Amino acid sequence: MNLTKALKLPAVTLTVAAVCLAMSGCNNSSVKAGGPGGRGRAGEGGPVPVVVAMVSQRDVPINVDVIGNVEAYSTISVKAQVGGELTKVSFHEGDSVKKGDLLFTIDGRPLEAQLSQAQANLARDTAALSQAQANLARDIANEKYSQDQASRYRGLFDQGVVSREQADQMRSSADALSQTLLADKAAIESARAQIVADKAAVENVEVQLSYTTIESPINGRTGSIAVKQGNVVAANTTDLMTITEVQPIYVTFSVPEAQLGDIKRYMGQGQLPVHAAPQADAGTQETGVLTFIDNSVDATTGTIKLKGTFPNADNKLWPGEFVRVTLGLTTRPHATVVPNQAVQTGQDGQFVYVVKKDRTVEMRPVVTGTRVDQELVIDRGLEPGETVVTEGQLRLTPGSHVQVQDSREAPNIGGAAPPAKTS
Repeated sequence: MNLTKALKLPAVTLTVAAVCLAMSGCNNSSVKAGGPGGRGRAGEGGPVPVVVAMVSQRDVPINVDVIGNVEAYSTISVKAQVGGELTKVSFHEGDSVKKGDLLFTIDGRPLEAQLSQAQANLARDTAALSQAQANLARDIANEKYSQDQASRYRGLFDQGVVSREQADQMRSSADALSQTLLADKAAIESARAQIVADKAAVENVEVQLSYTTIESPINGRTGSIAVKQGNVVAANTTDLMTITEVQPIYVTFSVPEAQLGDIKRYMGQGQLPVHAAPQADAGTQETGVLTFIDNSVDATTGTIKLKGTFPNADNKLWPGEFVRVTLGLTTRPHATVVPNQAVQTGQDGQFVYVVKKDRTVEMRPVVTGTRVDQELVIDRGLEPGETVVTEGQLRLTPGSHVQVQDSREAPNIGGAAPPAKTS
């Protein structure tokens, strides 16, 4: 009994050892076949399919992209400056008008009557002036004669021919005529002043009468008519309609205050271009120049308001609409660029997978710059001509073998750098 047990124990031990050895063999074969996590590291499994692109070099525009609002170059509210019946409207709502075009006509008959009266008053006072001047001439002659008579009677009195009373009487008559001359001169000055007043009255009525025809003060587009033909309007009370000047036109937008320094610096080197496109039609783009920087930063938003002036020759920009605005600052020459999707973000920052000559990948940290459309500027970390992975990064680890499924610009992996491109 004891011998049998002694013989069976080694058999059980051998069986357990055989099972453990088999399991260990299975684990080792799995590691050799697939590698850690099945990632396909170099020499440890099949290559990972990826899409790649070549690192290129070109001139990159440095822009500021924001949303802006179109603003009329000027807006004029048209009001009647005289009261009366609105007898004629010479345009249709929404018409384009030029400076000097007739817009409204107000009944001018009451003012025409006032003008006739003012002109009649002027004629009357002009005649009164002529009469006063004639009176002065007559009285000058009479005064001269009286002075001569007074002198002669004074001499006769000295000779004892006439009495003192007669001599004094002639002197009094001469003095009275001298005062009459002063009165005549005053009458002439009064008549002249009245004529000036009459002329001012005539000019005033003529000005009022000119207000009965309302002309466009600017080139622009008319709005809706607030007062229809046949209504009576009062002076300087109701807006008849508005005219907006749309050629040229403003686009107003705000940028963060942190960019103000760059904008002022580049603006000092020359005019900065501004591009605006309606949000509903990004393909329709108008080009203008930056013409205005506000004098203060909005403390509540930390932004500053700018304005671009656009010719708007085809009326593609309309007052009040929102547009996509691109302010061009400068162009960065020979910048290194890659597709946006090539750059990944990890715990240590941004990086890309670079495909080496042996078709393995290297994880390369990079410093990124400006984003331009679907590309990203790389300030540091890559050289033109290198190949980077743009799709399939999630299956990669440093050293993984890759199989290029598709590529952008057909990169020559590990080949010479391509020539620099300019935009």
